[in-house]
Amino acid sequence: MNPPSNGPARILVVDDERGMREVLSVLLEREGHAVTVAGDGAEALEKYGGVRPDVVLVDVRMPKMDGIAFLRALKGRDPGAIVIVMTAYSTWDSAVEAMRLGAFDYFRKPFDNREIRATVARALSARRTLRAGGDAGMAKVAAMVGHGPAMQEIFAVVRRVGPTDSTVCITGESGTGKELIARALHSASPRAGGPFITVNCGAFVETLLESEIFGHVRGAFTGSVSDRKGLFEVADGGSLFLDEIGEMAPPTQVKFLRVLEERRYAPVGASETRPVDVRIIAATNKDLSEEVEAGRFREDLYYRLDVIPIHLPPLRERREDVPLLAGQFLARYARTMRKGVSTLSKEAMELLLAYDWPGNIRELENVIQRAVALSEGPEIVPHDLAGRFAERGKAAGGADPAAIPPGGMDLEAHVEAVERRFLEEALRRTGGHLTKAAELLGMTFRAIRYKVAKHGLKRAGQDGGGPA
Repeated sequence: MNPPSNGPARILVVDDERGMREVLSVLLEREGHAVTVAGDGAEALEKYGGVRPDVVLVDVRMPKMDGIAFLRALKGRDPGAIVIVMTAYSTWDSAVEAMRLGAFDYFRKPFDNREIRATVARALSARRTLRAGGDAGMAKVAAMVGHGPAMQEIFAVVRRVGPTDSTVCITGESGTGKELIARALHSASPRAGGPFITVNCGAFVETLLESEIFGHVRGAFTGSVSDRKGLFEVADGGSLFLDEIGEMAPPTQVKFLRVLEERRYAPVGASETRPVDVRIIAATNKDLSEEVEAGRFREDLYYRLDVIPIHLPPLRERREDVPLLAGQFLARYARTMRKGVSTLSKEAMELLLAYDWPGNIRELENVIQRAVALSEGPEIVPHDLAGRFAERGKAAGGADPAAIPPGGMDLEAHVEAVERRFLEEALRRTGGHLTKAAELLGMTFRAIRYKVAKHGLKRAGQDGGGPA
């Protein structure tokens, strides 16, 4: 990242049209900025080191080296460069590609001078914020759990687009951690010091959702006795996370699309629009492309949201992360519950790894929280994972009990864990009476005594439990 600059902000304008370079130079110099111009990407790269610009404005369509090639080369040289892309409607696909490569923002030609001034101002603010505290936000991204290649690629995208104002759409099954990724994007951005506001679009009926997001003025509808701020206004200067956006009704979709395009909104019942400075992060467990085909979601809104798509894989496809996540939850709940439990037994971990996790990370967290609450010793054992977890494990609609995890498994340890679980249940039902437990399991007394001793289980061998 460039060192901080003193005095006027340095702006590098890259465009092959001389008239456009002159217009932008005059406009930005009137704002007090120092402007350098280049006619194509190759010339801009030559000037970049000497100018050390705070912000770069680059056109997409140029000879010799176009804006996309320039952006890719510049990000390889200076990953922290703040780049704003200029595009015409016909080159919208290129603008999307630029955002995915880490462009800060874009505006379309022909443009409004106010839009350019506002976009450059936000970019300069981002530059100052990243210099002051961007490392803390990146530290939060680095702390996210996930060792597999799919999650590492997602974390790379978060690090790349977090510092931008790109609209991000996060997809994945319920419980995969979509809000966690949204918060990481916010923490890695210049908006980290601003609000992070969440709204579940599926939790409100159409009229209430519209009022919740945009607010309303007094008299807008029956019962509106005073003005009410909407979440757009509350989130101004920060990020607005719209969870389950696939549930948004078509009329609200129209108003929301207008906000994305114009960065202005109108409260319900208001006659004038208001400016808003909010980054949009959306999430859904639906396939929005299928929703578009079915006519339930606007195609133009879909393309505006899908600038930076992030798909979170289900936990069953990233089993290598189960021990990491389980350990993280174990430490958290042992601390909050003031329990001395500090680890999971090998048998308990085998059960976790063999499970299909239809509820994903949220279900894993719930299971570990319950296990910590039930634990009586320093480690979580299979008995602590009984109840809801055991019942849902391999039931109808769940995982195949003979399924082998992608990374393989320790069959002997898995069989021993299952054996221990049945022994524990038999001892529980019989009050620890070995003879009755052996009858329940169809075993000889000698066999169950051996296995109980092998697994270190407690029993009532003194009274009626059979010979020691």
